Amino acid sequence: MEKQTNIKLVTFGVFTATFMTAIEGTIVSTAMPTIVGSLQGMEIMNWVFSIYLLTNAMLTPIYGKLADKVGRKPVFLIGISIFILGSSLCGFAPSMETLIIARAIQGIGAGAVMPVALTIIADIYPMEKRAKILGLNSAAWGVASVFGPLAGGFIVDTVGWHWIFFINVPIGLALLLLISVYLIEPKREKTGKPMDILGSMLLMVSLLLLLLGFQLIGDNGFSVKILLFFVGSICALFGFIAVEKRAKDPVISLHLFKNPTFVFVNLIAAFVSGFLMGVEVYIPMWLQGVLGTAAGLGGLALAPMSVLWMVGSFIASNMLEKTTVKKVLMIGLSIILAGGICLILVSVKAPVYLFFLIAAGLGIGFGITITTTTVTAQSSVPHSEVGVATSFNTLSRTIGQTVMISIFGVLLNSVMASKLAQSGLQVEATIMNQLVNPHTANDISAELLKPLRGILFSGLHMVFLVGIGLIVLSLLLLLFLSRPKQRNSVKIG
Repeated sequence: MEKQTNIKLVTFGVFTATFMTAIEGTIVSTAMPTIVGSLQGMEIMNWVFSIYLLTNAMLTPIYGKLADKVGRKPVFLIGISIFILGSSLCGFAPSMETLIIARAIQGIGAGAVMPVALTIIADIYPMEKRAKILGLNSAAWGVASVFGPLAGGFIVDTVGWHWIFFINVPIGLALLLLISVYLIEPKREKTGKPMDILGSMLLMVSLLLLLLGFQLIGDNGFSVKILLFFVGSICALFGFIAVEKRAKDPVISLHLFKNPTFVFVNLIAAFVSGFLMGVEVYIPMWLQGVLGTAAGLGGLALAPMSVLWMVGSFIASNMLEKTTVKKVLMIGLSIILAGGICLILVSVKAPVYLFFLIAAGLGIGFGITITTTTVTAQSSVPHSEVGVATSFNTLSRTIGQTVMISIFGVLLNSVMASKLAQSGLQVEATIMNQLVNPHTANDISAELLKPLRGILFSGLHMVFLVGIGLIVLSLLLLLFLSRPKQRNSVKIG
């Protein structure tokens, strides 16, 4: 009798892998002050986070293609192995520069985990169950957002910061064993077509220059050097398109972009993910800087969003069985829009509990929307290209987050600088950094505290106003969403 995939154990392995990579952001953020104190290098601290995201995004489409070409299992195992190696090197890092290099390796491994995990779910679950499983998988991010800071603080205070990285090693090794034994894939026929190496390299260069350019805008503002990054990214993109037209086995088949459903759901995923990043970064800043709450409470305000995200995924699952994708996305986006409008309407003295309620509503909207775009992107392409479609969906969300967090940062800083100049207050612009830090805000005199909070409030309003614009654009894209030519298991419109 031929061995079959143990669906329950493989699903558990996928959830664990997702959690392992999801918790990296929150647990490292908590430990970063201690790491900086140990390794020095405050001026390059941001690159510990940025390089992880950059290498993750660069490799995502390549892993997606490999998952379709050689199988999900070997690519998933390679990704986890590289992630384990990167984690080990992070734990042994003797300097901040070494830690950044090790984090780049970690990101290379993590780039395989999320898209291939979602592809494995698409393989082992039928369409009617897939959205529910995706909801449970997304719960790993919610648990990580709450558990990460607690675990990070405990590990740093007891065994030392090195172990926030070393803890990944035994978990990763257990995952390697679990997936190796219990995920059984059918043998794939060798096509004899060579891997599209040149196209892969041009795509990685284009993504690297694009994301690096936006990262540097967020750090230093616009400059000629950053313009050159963008020009280089565009040139590499045109080169990539030219190569893909001639490639025997392109890394991303250009015919996918002739499928309007695939294009529009990925654009919606990018816009919504951009707004999501604004919510995750700036609601805690609002609570800490405008309302003066403790840092822990600022982060905790996002917990309802993480928990209700799973509920939104279950709602999407039930709705997709009964109605069209367009209607499901309309409902999800409308809920997000309502939450965004609430953020615009609340006053500078809004009570903390109101943000918990808004976050809960946004969680349902994000759960419905992101789950639906993922399922639809997978179902709008032939099964032979599900890996590429899933990785491109993940990449779209990453680009949306990276681009918008840079734009939001520039907007916030420009509005605050303008308002500060108009206020006539005799203070340095750096005082706004002091305001958003709960540990230093109390050092600001009482007569300055109120006007400074009003200035921060104005900047945050602009951020969320632009975020609402992204959701409105997403709703407008629904007008162009029609039934695709590909055979689907979901109703589009």
